Amino acid sequence: MADRSVRTAPLIVAIDGPSGSGKSTVARLLARRLGVPVLDTGAMYRAIGLKVLACGVSPDDREAVIAISESADLELRPSAYGVAVVLDGEPVAERIRTPAVTEATSRVATYPEVRRRLVELQRGCAARLGAVVEGRDIGTRVFPDTRHKFFLEARAQVRAERRHLELLARGQEVGFAEVLSDIERRDARDSERQDSPLRRDASYVVIDTSELTAAEAVERMVEVIRNREES
Repeated sequence: MADRSVRTAPLIVAIDGPSGSGKSTVARLLARRLGVPVLDTGAMYRAIGLKVLACGVSPDDREAVIAISESADLELRPSAYGVAVVLDGEPVAERIRTPAVTEATSRVATYPEVRRRLVELQRGCAARLGAVVEGRDIGTRVFPDTRHKFFLEARAQVRAERRHLELLARGQEVGFAEVLSDIERRDARDSERQDSPLRRDASYVVIDTSELTAAEAVERMVEVIRNREES
C-alpha cells in the first residue's frame, strides 16, 4: 500500500546523482510507495538525443540540436508505470537505452536552450500530478523549493559494474572498460558544464548506494519523507 500523508499541494520528491547511482530504480520503487507518478527526466533528454541521431545531426552542432529540441513533438503522458515519454506520437521506451544515445544525450543536455524546454514540461507535469523526479539538477534547478531532496551517489567502479550488467542483460555487448570510461567522462561533463551542473548542497539528504540495495535506499527515503510530512 502506498504511504500517503495529508497535504494540500502535490508531493514532489527530487532525486539527483551521477549516472549509475541507482536513481531510476529507486525512483520507481519510491513512487510506488508514495502513490505518485515517477518522472524520468533522463528519458526526456535521451528522447532528444535519439531525435538528433535520427536526423543525422551531430550532438556537437549546437544550433541544429537546439532547433530539433524546440520543434520535437515531445509529450509526458500518464501511464501504468508513471509518466511515459512520447516522441512524435510514439513511446521511446527501450530505443533510448543504447550507448550511442547515451553519449549523444550527455552532449545535448549541456545546452541551456534544450534544458529550458524540458524543465518547463517537467514542472507542468509535476504540478498537476505530483511526482518523484530524478535527474541531475532536479533539486537545484527544476524544483528547488521542494522539501524532499535526495542525492544518490556510489563509487565509479560500482556504478560501472551496474551499468555493464544492465547493458549485457539487454543483449548489448560492451566491454567493462568502455563502460567505466563512459561513466568517468559523463561525471566530468555533468559536473563541469556551465548550465545546471551536477551539484548538491545542505538541503539534500545524501545516500551512498554503493553497498545498499534499491529497496534499502527507498526505506531510508520513505522514513525521511514521512518525518518531514508529519512535522
